[in-house]
Amino acid sequence: MTVSFFLKAAGCGMVVAGTSGYGSWMAASYRQRLGMLVELRQMIFLLKGQIIYANAPLPEAFEAVGQRMEGVLPEFFLQVARRLDGQQGKTFCEIWKEEVAGISPEAPLAQTDRQSLAALGEHLGYLDRDMQERNLLLYLEQLDLAISGLRDRQEEKCRLYTSLGVMGGLFLAVLVL
Repeated sequence: MTVSFFLKAAGCGMVVAGTSGYGSWMAASYRQRLGMLVELRQMIFLLKGQIIYANAPLPEAFEAVGQRMEGVLPEFFLQVARRLDGQQGKTFCEIWKEEVAGISPEAPLAQTDRQSLAALGEHLGYLDRDMQERNLLLYLEQLDLAISGLRDRQEEKCRLYTSLGVMGGLFLAVLVL
C-alpha cells in the first residue's frame, strides 16, 4: 500500500461526500420551495382578507400581512408597503414588479414562481374590489396547483436527488480508482 493509494482513496471519499452533500442540498431546496409556496399562499389569502373584508387600502393591507410573519416574503410585502407609501410617481404594477425582481436570489422560488407572482401585480390596485378578489382567487388556484404538483412529486424527487448524489459520487470514485 502506497501513499498514492491512500491519497486516491481520500480523494474518492471527498468526491462521494461532496456529491452526496450536493444531492441532499438539492432535496432540501425542493422542500424549501414547497414551504415558500405554502407560505406565499397563506400571505395572499391574508392579503385577500385585508382588501375584501377589512377594506384596507393596498399599503395598509401589505403592511398588515407583512407584519404577521417573518422571512423573505413578509419582508417583500413590507417593502412593497413602504414603497407605496412613498410612491415616487410610479404605478403599483411597476413597484410590484421591481420588488418581485428584488426578492433575494437565495429564496427558493423558481423562475415560473417569480413570473406568476409578478403577473399578479398587473391586476391589483386599479381594479374594483370584486375584480381584485377574482384575481387573487385565480392566483390562489394557480398556487394550489403548483403546491399539489410539488407535493405529489416531493418524495420521489427528494429520493432521486439524494440517490443521484451518492451514486454519481460512487461512479466518479470508481473511475478515479
